[in-house]
Amino acid sequence: MRSETIARNYAEALFALGERSGRTEQFADLMDAVAAAVETSPEVQATLMSPKVPKSAKARLLAAALKDAPREFVLFLQAVVKRGRQLLFRKIATEYLALLDLKLNRVHAGVTLARPADEALRRTIQDSLSRQLGKQVLASFSIDPEILGGAILRVGERIHDGSVRRRMTRLRRALLTR
Repeated sequence: MRSETIARNYAEALFALGERSGRTEQFADLMDAVAAAVETSPEVQATLMSPKVPKSAKARLLAAALKDAPREFVLFLQAVVKRGRQLLFRKIATEYLALLDLKLNRVHAGVTLARPADEALRRTIQDSLSRQLGKQVLASFSIDPEILGGAILRVGERIHDGSVRRRMTRLRRALLTR
């Protein structure tokens, strides 16, 4: 099985635990934090990935590090480690967040503008996208002065290029083909 499929299965199991306990969003935050801790801390990564450290010791370390986390979440992580799947923490977190987005009817969008936008414009763009898509849009904004004006929107795999640069390129092609 591919690692994405395995991560999806683990994420679905954790999501079911979160739904049953009413902690779906808390588990998303915790799983993301655990994945980030493993990615950014060479010591944690070395310990969890080392074949020299017994799986039972890794499970105890996780329990000690997450003593304030819900018990079922810690048990889930321990089960992942005992099966030797700790390399999948980031993929599990990503898959879990995708399940949460589906449940909460939200979508992530990338918005590229030619210059920085004030908060009012950001809110207007986000609200407009939410109305058009029928979902809550979580927009992330970036700046690219080379687009000259307009915006480039990325929602999932779809890209809508409404930039001035794109319009000028299309106009140039149209004039050259005449």
